[in-house]
Amino acid sequence: MKRINKNMKKIYSLVFTAAVIMIAACKPGDFGDVNVSPTIPASAPAKSLLTNSLQSLPGTVFGNSTANFYVQYLSEGPYPGASLYNGKNFSWNGYYAGPMFNLQTIIDYNTANSALASESVNGAKVNQLAVARILKAYYFWFLTDRYGNIPYTEALKGGGDFTPKYDTQQSIYYALFTELKQAHDQINVNAAGVTGDILFHGDMAMWKKFANTTRLFMALRLIKNDYAKGKTEFAAAITDGVLTSNSDNVVYEYIGSDPNNWNPWYANYTVSNRNDYAISKTLVDYMGPKGDPRLPIYGETGFSGGTSYLGVKGLTYGSSSAINIPSSYSRIGDAFRSAGSPAYVYSYAQVLFALAEGAKVAYITGGDAQAQIHYENAIAASWDQYGVYDATAFTTYIAQSGVAYSAATGLQKIIEQKWVHQYLNGYEAWADWRRTGFPVLTPASSSVDARGIPRRQGYPSNEGAINGANYSAVVTAQGVDDNYTKMWWDL
Repeated sequence: MKRINKNMKKIYSLVFTAAVIMIAACKPGDFGDVNVSPTIPASAPAKSLLTNSLQSLPGTVFGNSTANFYVQYLSEGPYPGASLYNGKNFSWNGYYAGPMFNLQTIIDYNTANSALASESVNGAKVNQLAVARILKAYYFWFLTDRYGNIPYTEALKGGGDFTPKYDTQQSIYYALFTELKQAHDQINVNAAGVTGDILFHGDMAMWKKFANTTRLFMALRLIKNDYAKGKTEFAAAITDGVLTSNSDNVVYEYIGSDPNNWNPWYANYTVSNRNDYAISKTLVDYMGPKGDPRLPIYGETGFSGGTSYLGVKGLTYGSSSAINIPSSYSRIGDAFRSAGSPAYVYSYAQVLFALAEGAKVAYITGGDAQAQIHYENAIAASWDQYGVYDATAFTTYIAQSGVAYSAATGLQKIIEQKWVHQYLNGYEAWADWRRTGFPVLTPASSSVDARGIPRRQGYPSNEGAINGANYSAVVTAQGVDDNYTKMWWDL
């Protein structure tokens, strides 16, 4: 067995090296006047590594993620049923060996004063370091919220070591709070902004807001199990500065004219002609009776009668037979699936919903009165974001019994409306559902697992073979490696 594991490690080392070469060389980028070979990983300047790392960002909040089915934003047509919940092993190699390794390389370049991180080409060193630290922390947060305990302190060290220990989710959260705060403080808005930045185009003030908004959202996860820490971090994030208007929305822009940078839903529906996903009846049945003007944006229109609302017809979640889409049910709306349709990473409405919840649970002052103000402002910001805001219609909408804020149902209303707003951001909505229980969702009746909607995702299937001792240790510490073992903050 030792020989097999040794050989497997060699194989994975070769695969890892090849992946880095592809990451560094396959993405188009402006290499400026750096006279190096484009086929050698070490030739990639920091700005190119940053660009490549940012191209993985929308995959954490947008696209065909399993979490979009967990929270019932979408329903499957040709391939329905038990597969919704029973996929167990989810690979993380695309993150560890991709953007996270690239970001660590940027940090290493700057630490070693490499010419590949020269300030004249890549921006001020302090800003290169800060952005790499912020974005790397974001990816670690995304992964730990999917799996629980993950490799952190011994990860991204290179050298063909595939046996890092797993850190506890609590220790990772604490470390990420510190990392994000330090990186925020490290940014010099008066120095040259980073280049290769396809998200903020070198706007370092926005990178500060991105770091602080991440801290704000992270703090919400701690309400039930680490309240004091969560309250402290929540307040500190607000003090340092989060998104303050829709003009601050963090938007990843796909390039409709570039086949290498098309919106993934366009690639799915239009290019591959895979009409396999419809908007879920669960979401349509929540939004439709309330006359929510966002619904015709979220789903294709043109349907009438029966269970359709505002021209949108949702597909029953977990249907046990193949369904004809789009002739019978609404696909995702055009606003989300054109070649250049953007992906929202963070939005002002999300911040307002977070502030509403913060007031409700006394993270910040104001109680229910302040929670209601933030809640209603959040819905208004969401309507404005999707271009449907009308003052008269809005006043009518928020007065409905199913929407109006009350102390007794305040938390439920906040999370339900946040769920509506975060359409297609399945991972964030899934985190909200796990920690609050809202919205109340009925598991797919065709699921063969009576435990219903997953609470986490299983580690990659090869972990037991290539990192056996540490894998065994994490299973002993955290619990069975399946989709239903709860992680640290999920109480």
